[in-house]
Amino acid sequence: MSDPSQYVRERHNDGTRDVRWPAAPEPLAVPVYDNHAHLEIADGDEPLTLEDQLERAAAVGVIGVVQAGGDVDSSRWSAWAAASHTRVLAAVAIHPNEAPAYEEAGELDAALAVIDELAAEPRVRAIGETGLDFFRTQDAGLPAQHRSFEAHISLAKKHGIAMQIHDRDAHDAVLETLERVGAPERTVFHCFSGDEAMARVAADRGYYLSFAGNVTFKNAQNLRDALAVTPRERILVETDAPFLTPTPHRGRPNAPYLIPVTLRFMAAELGVELDELCAQLAANTREVYGSFED
Repeated sequence: MSDPSQYVRERHNDGTRDVRWPAAPEPLAVPVYDNHAHLEIADGDEPLTLEDQLERAAAVGVIGVVQAGGDVDSSRWSAWAAASHTRVLAAVAIHPNEAPAYEEAGELDAALAVIDELAAEPRVRAIGETGLDFFRTQDAGLPAQHRSFEAHISLAKKHGIAMQIHDRDAHDAVLETLERVGAPERTVFHCFSGDEAMARVAADRGYYLSFAGNVTFKNAQNLRDALAVTPRERILVETDAPFLTPTPHRGRPNAPYLIPVTLRFMAAELGVELDELCAQLAANTREVYGSFED
């Protein structure tokens, strides 16, 4: 792809989803960041440009976004977005569900080399999302997932940047790999999906737990239990946009401007003042990814 700025993909819509954008929530008094989003994916009845996304977010107090890649093209777009906009930092990686296809085509090493090259750019601040997914990938693809995950861990260490982990139905294997190989200094469980026990283990090891809109879902008590035991200095918040739109907008398009909905829910669950939680999570984001202004 000669011009990464032109890359875009569309979210699948089978015609049953409500694709209207939710109304903007009340702005936050203390600004925060969206720690993980996929803004290259077009969604909604009126697709938003990157500039639209950032302006809507800033209007409600979400002043920065960590844009995550999942393959070569989206990682290049992420790096371009970060280089072009002061309110964006980038994470680059081959998603665990993409690794087997690259491996089968004999292109995984070449793809990892591109990630290595992108990770050297100054506004690329994380390797991600990488990890293990035992939900979608069949047994034949698991060796490629493991090889890719370990290679990404090495790249995060090589470049001295954070790592964002995708973990789906693979909790024990992810934790074992991090312990055996050695986790990067700043390791984040993106869209944390474990339970209270896993949260305790992760926090004890110094990992960060990033909570998305699904923490508000009625059937997600495990996430609320995990949130309750996670030290405040280890909590992050994200959208995973355009997915995981928080209640009461579940199923509709998600975007960074909806972070305040999730944060208000989290503050109520934790029994803390919203401004206090926002200040802590903003500081945590800067601790993991550095300054958006640099």
